[in-house]
Amino acid sequence: MFERFGLAGAEKRRPSELSGGMRQRIAFLRTLLAEKEVLLLDEPFGALDSITRAGMQGLAQQHARRRSRARWCWSRTTVEEALLLCNEVVVLSSRPGRIVDRIQVSVPKTGTAGDRGPAGVRELRERAMEALET
Repeated sequence: MFERFGLAGAEKRRPSELSGGMRQRIAFLRTLLAEKEVLLLDEPFGALDSITRAGMQGLAQQHARRRSRARWCWSRTTVEEALLLCNEVVVLSSRPGRIVDRIQVSVPKTGTAGDRGPAGVRELRERAMEALET
């Protein structure tokens, strides 16, 4: 898995010897390896360059397809990634957290957040962002 995550050769390095992007990829890898039904991700690709980010989004899509029962939870800054990976996005208000919208995502799970993915994602993103502002 280290090679697939662009971490080959870093297996024995200490955390202080890794870049921020490498640490972030290791955290994401650790999350996927846990094989939990619910994954809470807060900007999992924030410190990554655009090429590495697209690769990680692809790995996340593959994982989501393999684990169709898995539930992913994303922070508000990663709406596009949630729309590309999930069949349903539940938008929560700020404190106290309550459901303000449930968005069914029926667009094909292809592309990356960087290219805005398939047609229809833009409209769903706008709906999610509107709901976040309530």
